[in-house]
Parts: sequence; C-alpha cells; structure tokens
Amino acid sequence: MSCPTLNFSSKVVMSGKLSVANSTKVISPFPKSSFHGRGTFVRSSKTARGIRRGATVLAKLDSKSADKQIDDTITLTEEDLRKSEDVIPVVKLDVPNFRTSTSAEKHLRISTHRQSTGSVKDEAALEELMVKMKQAQSEFEKYTQEQVDAIFTAVAMKANMKRMEIAEWAFEDTGMGVFEDKVVKNHFASEFIFNKYRDTKTVGVIESDHQTGLTKVAEPVGIIMGIAPVTNPTSTVIFKTLIALKTRNCIIFSPHPRAAKATAKLCRMLCDAAVKAGAPPFCIGWIDEPTLSLSSLTAHHPNISMILATGGPGMVNAAYSSGKPAIGVGSGNTPAVFHSSANIRSAVHSITMSKTFDNGMICASEQALVAESSQMDDILKEFQIQGSYLLNKEEADKVAKVVMMQSKNAPVGKFQMTPDVVGQSAYKIATMAGVKVPESTTLLIAETETIGLGSPFSYEKLCPVLAAIRAKDFTECLDMGEALLRNGGLGHTSSLFCAPDEASVIRRFNRHMPSGRVLVDMPSAYGAIGDIYNFHLAPSLTLGCGSSGGNSVSENVGPMHLLNIKNIVEKRENMLWFKVPQSIYFKNGILGEALKDLRDAGIKRVQVVTDWPMVDLGYTNKVTDILSDYGIESNVFKEVTPDPTLTCIRAGVKSMESFHPDCVIAIGGGSPMDAAKIMRVMYEHPDLDFTGLYVRFMDIRKRIVHFPKRGSKIKQLVCIPTTSGTGAEVTPFAVITDDTDTIVRKYPIADYALTPEMAIVDPQLAASMPKSLTAGTGLDALTHALESYVSVLSTDYTQGLSLQASKLIFDNLVTAQRHPTDVPARSNMHNASTLAGMAFANAFLGICHSMAHQLGHMYHIPHGLANSMLITHVIRYNASDCPTKRTAFPQYDHYQAKEQYATLARFCMLEGADMEDENKCIDALINRICEMQKDLGVPTCIKEFGIEEQMFMGSLDALAKMAYDDQCTGANPRHPLVTELKQLFINAYHGEQSLYQ
Repeated sequence: MSCPTLNFSSKVVMSGKLSVANSTKVISPFPKSSFHGRGTFVRSSKTARGIRRGATVLAKLDSKSADKQIDDTITLTEEDLRKSEDVIPVVKLDVPNFRTSTSAEKHLRISTHRQSTGSVKDEAALEELMVKMKQAQSEFEKYTQEQVDAIFTAVAMKANMKRMEIAEWAFEDTGMGVFEDKVVKNHFASEFIFNKYRDTKTVGVIESDHQTGLTKVAEPVGIIMGIAPVTNPTSTVIFKTLIALKTRNCIIFSPHPRAAKATAKLCRMLCDAAVKAGAPPFCIGWIDEPTLSLSSLTAHHPNISMILATGGPGMVNAAYSSGKPAIGVGSGNTPAVFHSSANIRSAVHSITMSKTFDNGMICASEQALVAESSQMDDILKEFQIQGSYLLNKEEADKVAKVVMMQSKNAPVGKFQMTPDVVGQSAYKIATMAGVKVPESTTLLIAETETIGLGSPFSYEKLCPVLAAIRAKDFTECLDMGEALLRNGGLGHTSSLFCAPDEASVIRRFNRHMPSGRVLVDMPSAYGAIGDIYNFHLAPSLTLGCGSSGGNSVSENVGPMHLLNIKNIVEKRENMLWFKVPQSIYFKNGILGEALKDLRDAGIKRVQVVTDWPMVDLGYTNKVTDILSDYGIESNVFKEVTPDPTLTCIRAGVKSMESFHPDCVIAIGGGSPMDAAKIMRVMYEHPDLDFTGLYVRFMDIRKRIVHFPKRGSKIKQLVCIPTTSGTGAEVTPFAVITDDTDTIVRKYPIADYALTPEMAIVDPQLAASMPKSLTAGTGLDALTHALESYVSVLSTDYTQGLSLQASKLIFDNLVTAQRHPTDVPARSNMHNASTLAGMAFANAFLGICHSMAHQLGHMYHIPHGLANSMLITHVIRYNASDCPTKRTAFPQYDHYQAKEQYATLARFCMLEGADMEDENKCIDALINRICEMQKDLGVPTCIKEFGIEEQMFMGSLDALAKMAYDDQCTGANPRHPLVTELKQLFINAYHGEQSLYQ
C-alpha cells in the first residue's frame, strides 16, 4: 500500500462529519469489526519533527467503552510520539457514533506503513530513487537467511494469491495473449520458483568443508536492473523479483512502454509485500513512464551492479554494451524435428498445446515443423484434426505480409515480426490477412521450402503461426533444424520427437543442434522453462542462450547467477606419498635367492634388457643361467646404448613382440634400467605416443598425460644395478634421448607407473666397476641425496634416507674407488645409491640435475661428473637468506634450504660443521665435496673437461632455458630465474665460487 507524499500538522481532529479540503482517503486493512472510523490525511504547511514523510497511516481507535459523544480537538503528547515508531499524528476521522471516556486527552493506536516503493518518472526522480535504493541495498546485505526467506515467502505468496488480478493488468495493458494463460504464467513464476529455491542457501556460508579447508560465502551482487518484456510483463517481473530478493539484491525494473502500467502496479504490490515482511524500503523500484533515455540512464548508473535483461535483441544488446555485468537472453526460433519413430498424435498434441499457450508468446515455443516428406502429410493431417488450419500458397502469402515485415537495416529478404500480431489468436491474424478460417482455429500452418532470406515463415513468430518444412531424409531434417537455429535462434531451444528408446537418434540430434536446451518429446514452451516435464531442469523465465546466442550463460537463470561467491581457502596440505618397489633385496650374493620370487610368481618367459659390457663381463649369463635352473625361458636384448635412444627402445619392443615375455629384467647401469622401463610401457601399449610421456608436469598427480595402467602383459619389472649411483632400480624415472626428431634431445621421464616391482641390490655385481665409473656414479648418488634432502617435496620419510645416503657416500666413496676389493666400502656405496634413489623417487631433485641434463645432452659430459661440477655452486645458490624467488609447495612453510644443508653437514660430522653457525656448515659441506673431487681425480669445472670457452658461452642462453624447463627444476627450493641459471653455468665453467644473493 502506498500514498502521495504529504506534509502533516500535529493535531488530530475528531468530529462527526468534518470536511477537509485536499484530503486523501486511506483504505484500512483492519477487519470491519475492529475499526470504528475511516481515516483521511490532512494537508498542512507544518511537518511534525521526526515524522517520516510519505507514510501510509492506518488508524484504529482505542476500544475502551465510551459514555458521551465527543466533538473537540485532541492533541497527541510527546510521550505518544515516542511510544510509536512511525506515528503520523494527523488523522481526520469520520466517526458518527464514537463514544469515549471523559478524559480530555484521547489516545489513539496508530499503525503506520511507510511508503517504501520507488517509482520513477524523470531523471531527477531516478537519481533520488537510486540514492534510496543504495541505502536499502546496504541495509539488505546485513539480513540473515531467515529474514530473507521470510521476505521470499511473503512475496511469492502475494504474487500467487493475486495471480489473476495481476494477469488482468497485463492483459488489459498489452492486449496480447490469453488471460487464462497469463494466470498460469504468474502461478508458475511464483509457486515453482519458490518451491525450487525455498531451501537454497543464499546468505553467508553456503558450503563448508573443514577437511578440505574450503568455505563458500554468498554475497549479493548489488542493485540489479531488470528489463521486462512486453510478452511477459508480469510473470517475468515476479520471477526476477523473487530471485533478486532471495539473494539480497534490490532491483529496479525498466518495463516495455506498452506494459508500463501493469509492471508498475505489480512492482508496487510486490514491494509492499516485501517491506511488510521486513525488507528495507525501496528494495524494489520501477520506471513509471519508460523512455530510451531513462532506461539508458538507469543501465549506466553507477549504483547499478548488474543487468538482468529479457526482451528484444536491441534491449538485450544495449544491456551488454552498458559496461555492466549483464545476463541476457537471445531470441528463439525453435525447430520441432520429427523422427520416423515419433508418435505423431502425441507430438501434434504437444506442439499445439505449446504454440497456442498465451498465443505463442513464449520464446521457446515451436516455430517450424521439420519432417521427412513421406511423414509430413500424416503430420499435417493430424494438425488439422486437432484444430489447425493449413494455408494454401495464396493464403500463406497474405498471412506472411501481415505477420512479417522487412527488417530494418538488414539485407532484403530478412524478416521480423510485425508488432500487431504478437500474442494474437490464429483467427484474428487470419482475419487481419483477409483469410477466412474457422473461429476455433488453433494454429495457422504454412509450408515453406527454404530457410533464411526470402522465406518469411522461417523466422521467429511469437504468435500461433507455424512453418512446415519437408526433408528428403532424417539427415536433411537435422540440417534444416540447425539452419533454423542459425536463422535467429542460436543457443536457445530445439525440439525432437522420437520413440523414447531411440538413444542414438537423440545423441545424433544433440550433436547437430546449437541450442542450450535440447528437448525430447515434450511441448517446448513448457519444457524449456523447466520443472514441469523434467523436474531436474531448473524453472526459469530467463533462458540463457550461451555464447552462440550472444549471452553470458547458456542455462536457465536462477538465484545463483545473482550472487558473488567468496571462497575462504584455508591452507591444507595435500596427501603426500612414499612409493618404492614392492620388494627390495640387498646383500652380497643374493641374486639367485631373489630370483626365486619369479619362479614362485609363475613367471614363464623373461626378456633381459642389458648392454654389451654386461654380456662381456658375464653378468648377463649369471642371470639367464639362474632363470634356466628355475625353468624360466629368457631372451636377451643387449643393444642398449649408454644414453638410450627412442630408436633403441623401439628395437627392444620389437624383440619383446617376437618373444612375448611376461617379465622384464634389466641388468646394468642406469641406461639398461631406463630403457627397460620405457620398453615395458610401449610393449604393453603399442599405440602410446612417446611425446606424451615426457611432457613436463608441475604436480605428478595432475599431469596432462597420464601413463596407462601397467601389468596387462608384463607381470613384473626387475632391476639389477651393477653400478652404485643412479638409483634407477627403485625410482619412477627414466632418461631417454629422442633421436627421431629434427633436434635430438634428452628427456627425463617420470611417473610411478615406471617404478619396478623388484630391485636386487647385490654389491658383488658392482665389484668390477672401473675407478672412473665408481667416481662418477658415486658423485651422482651424492647429488641425489643432497638435492632430495632440500627439495620442497622432502618429507620425514625421505629425509632420513637422504641423510644416511650422504653419510655413507662421504665415508666410503673414496675408499671404494681406491680399493675396489674393499667389500664393506663397496656394499655401503651400493646401499647408499639405493637409499638416495628411494629418497629422490619421492622427494624429486633440483636444478643441479636440470643443468647436468643439458651438459650431458649438448656436450656429452657423463652425468655424474656434470653433477659434480655443478653441485657446489647450486648449494651456495640455494643457501641464501633471501632468495630472489621461492618455490611454492603447501608443506614447505618457510625457506629452509640453508638450515637443511647445515643439518646435513652436522649429521655427516663434516670437518668445520659448527653447531651454531650455519654459514660455517655450508662452507664445510662445499669444502668436503671439493676435497672428494680432488681425491677422486675428477674435473672440478666444465673448462677442465676440455670445452672451448667461446663455444660454451655461445650456448649459454640455450643451456639456461632448457635447464629452467627441465622436469627437475620444479622441486628446487629456490625458484631460479633464467639469468641466474646462466650465471651458475658461467661459475661452473670457471670453477668460481660466488656468494649468491
């Protein structure tokens, strides 16, 4: 309820029949039995202090018994004003027989209802209303879910109870459609929307998961501008008001001029209901006399946060071009496509019901029938049975001239509807065209042969007029259905009629139709708006058409589109892991005993992967002889190269395809083991693209290319190391050179699918290693231990392995090299290599390996020696108090590389490792490594390896960039810049130690 803004005096005049000029009557909502008079407002030049202007006053007299007629003036006291929140102390009461006490001062109980709705007729009023709505929005945002739901319920109830009255307003205002159908639309907009979202959380925390640490908080977007179409001027307003209020958003409507009165009355009604239920005043506004200027000013007003546009293409496009976030809808040109399996009678019933609903003004209603020519005659006959009129050529031409007109600023032959026919009956349209049809005619149907330019019936027609298009087969039906959508209905709705068990037909139809809603065997006007023919499609009167239709959403719009979702994200450490082979056997002379597992597992045929040195040294025969004793056949592939290539891998796979093994044994250094890992994968999955295997990942659990499941052909992969350094027998890593590409490059490949099922760590097999190999592989193992220890992925499970491996290597490497027959030293080095392997299999490595891979690829420096030349520089680089950039990983809560290096130096009891001074520990660690390099007789810098300086400096850019992009870089604690990597290469070339900042 609302009233004009008036100024009030501060006295109440009570008399029998006192006449006051310019008074405005107020209808009381109180029951007649409890009201003893009728109140009116009185104009005055004075306004009582503190009284709200523009309030509606409902006066109820005190019910005390009376003993005499009064006829005098009563003044309300200041105490009376304080007692009432909203007292308007000026009421003229016509009270013919009112009797009260003899007290001179009379107390009235006055209930007030503030004018809380906002209407706009000009720019000044718009600006004033926007200020009030901003205040209302600020207040509304503080409401609880319970308060919001109470308002949501009250407004839905009001719209539902007044659905017929509201429908009358729309029908009288526009002269379009069918009154009874408008009642149904209003009923749907209130009841179905309320039912769908009554329990939806839209205030504050709407989702919370303590375990994952993610909480979602809903916040309103702000004041919304709602554009209401002439075709649905009330139901759309009900719908948009409900979803706006449910999300604590104020809303102002810009109606179509032809429906402005109906929209204004409805907005006033809904706003009064909302405020009565507790909503802030001015939560709903509207433009009384809409103009392009006022609508544009509203859309561009700084207080508007979003535009919810339903209307013609011009209005929707204007909303999108306003610079504000907008949710708009596109036009519809729904094809109704018949499959040969369709139930014609049922389909015609559905289409007739849909297309005649509100005289075809639902934008999702069918626009054209599409069927095979052999089926069309039966379809049209059934339409005629159900009340449609089939236009002949001459009649169709007449109707086309009335229904469609040439589009403005468009190619000749492109049509649009004439406004006069929108929502009119088939009979009226025929009469307008001079075509005689029965007054009971439901639809006018015109056959057309083409779609698009020059074909008026192939465009959208919001009236009970249908096109009918024949096709030679169902494939052409699909093409025509798609063409209709592209002729003004992209993204909206398409409709298919077929037997319910024709799943392949439905899939085929879906692939062809560029529409947001693909309806199967239902009336599209009802089906598209949701929750009627399928309860799982959200009910809505704003149907998004997606990017193809020029819209920001492709689904049925609902409250969640009007919310800003704030994500509160608490730190949570993802699950970590520790993955190693199922079985690891270690000790001198355990080869034969360990291989019994294969016999016990039922292994029948073993492919042995190795290289020529292993064959020459007799190690391969040791394995095959044991297998033979256990009754296991074997086949030896001995062509593995020192840096295994893709060509080598494919040759090994071909050998396996001829032999059909169920187990693979790799014996040798890192190269045979790396080769065997990839051979297994490619043998089990011959169609696998090698490129996908080496694609770099940030998180091994989230890689783009997932390795296929292993074990389909090979039950076990067994790795037997004969060197003490690579740790490949227990890791998920392999380094393969792709020699098939134009640019030959070495790729580190990582995935836990590469992890062997068994590792046999027998120190006797490493006894014959030459001194140079002992040194190189030992330094490689040391680098594994050091880098895995300071990796951001290191854990309690890996750090102990890294520490113990480091100590074993520091204590035993030089002895093992100088005294090859020293069994304890050899055993300790062999075990250290495997321990370090298990550590970096789970913690990964760092930039020392990233850089070493590039030196090996470009200059063929043995991997262990390359690591040795780089590791001291990397330690100094990582041991920074203030690194330039840091690597992100959830469990790595502070930069700790320096303190970790210090801890390792102390654990290994290195000379000079001070218990208090971390810097001295770093120096002790670097010094010990330099001493080992000298004792082992290996190069200490790249220059000593014989690489010419000019050539090396010329390759720096390539070396640094490839190192940055290496798989190992991601786990380094200090995230490197390419320029820093270049400097590290330069320092390693000259052997200069720098203090990196």
